[in-house]
Parts: sequence; C-alpha cells; structure tokens
Amino acid sequence: MTTALVLAAGLGSRIRDVAGGLPKPLMPFGGAPILAHNLRWLAVSGVTRVWINLHYGADMIRETIGDGSAFGLEINYVYEPELLGTAGALGNIRREITEPSLVVYGDSVVRFELGDLWARHQAMGAEATVALFDQERHLNTGIAGGRVRVAADGTIAEFVEGAGAAALSSLVNAGVYVVQPSLLDLIPSGRLVDFGRDVFPAMLASGRKLAAHVIDPHGVCLGLDTPESHAAGQRLLAQGRLVLA
Repeated sequence: MTTALVLAAGLGSRIRDVAGGLPKPLMPFGGAPILAHNLRWLAVSGVTRVWINLHYGADMIRETIGDGSAFGLEINYVYEPELLGTAGALGNIRREITEPSLVVYGDSVVRFELGDLWARHQAMGAEATVALFDQERHLNTGIAGGRVRVAADGTIAEFVEGAGAAALSSLVNAGVYVVQPSLLDLIPSGRLVDFGRDVFPAMLASGRKLAAHVIDPHGVCLGLDTPESHAAGQRLLAQGRLVLA
C-alpha cells in the first residue's frame, strides 16, 4: 500500500472567516500547514506516491507543497473544475488506482499506525476498510463525522451520517480508508459521489464487505474544518496534550 489520495478540494466555507483566504489544508496548525502534517505522516508510514485533488486555492496549495520532494514523496495534483466529492475524487484518477490505496481527508490531522489498518484490511478480505476513532476514548476535536455500528465479525453493519448519527454509537469515521480498485464500479466518472452518503451505503445494501478498524489507543483524530474544531485543536496543543513532530 504505497499510494494515497489526499482530499484537498473543499471550499472551506465554514472556516473561511478564520482561514483568512487560505484553503483549509493550508491553515497553520502546530507550526505547519494541516496538509503538511498529513504528508509527513504518510511518508513515515511507507507511502511513496500521493495524489492531491484541488479546487479552491489550487495554486496556493501547489506552490506551498510543491512536487513532494520536501516530504520524500512523489506528489501529483488533479484539479477539479467542479467538486466531485470524496469518492468522485478517487473516480477521477481511476486509471492510477491499480492496487489497494489510501484515501485521507486533507482537513484533519490524524495519527495512528497505518500498518495496523493495512493488516486489518488484508485479514478481513474487505473491499474497503474504514479507520474509526472512539469519541469517548481517543483524542479528538468533537467532529461530527459518520457514526458506525460494527458487527461481531468486524464488518460495518451500519454507517450513518447526518441526523440520528450520534445515537448509533461512539465510533466515528476518522476520514482514512483503504480501498480496493474493484470499488471503482460504484463511482461513476465525472459525477459528485461521496463515500459516506453514497458508496458505503451501496456496499452495505449489496452485501459487499466493508470492514472496520478502530485505531490504536494512542491514536488521534482532529477535525479542523470549523472555527470551533480548529480552536479545540489549538487548545490541545497549548495544553501539551498533543505533540506533532
């Protein structure tokens, strides 16, 4: 698993007042842009090739991140004139997805053992494996991601976003997935498609294996895409509860 798609094309409307014109992935956090933290994490975890999708602030991201050599990565960019969603972005580079690949949300800072996620994916024989954090146990910023109910065999039995999600469980989508190339048949080219709202429900409805991986106890998931969550992350840094290399 050496290829990753990092999602960086969001409009950042909810945090625009705080971002000062920067795209979300370039907002400073702990002395570096959010996106830089993600790229360093991927590099030390064995990823070598990264695709980054772009829309708002595309030129700023290209200029700040460059070709990836500063991170020990090969970085490729793909511009979306119209937003394609979290899964549509993967469909947009389908010719490059020839092996199991990572999908990582670029407006969060996450830390956990990626090797464990990969091992879980292989052991389960899943088409997709979703990294989860427990809102009651893992360091987080209270992000309202999709909630998950995990079956006894380690597969995901329910995946709910929006109204009613919080009542399902304390397990929350951490915004990191391993996906097989075969999953691309659920992602039409050139259309707005979302993993949580479209792809995962379609997998569950058709009995395709969607596995769960709860991150290790020391893992963290910091959503930083709202003024409130960004401020919460800054407090964790100031309190010394979070240290980013």
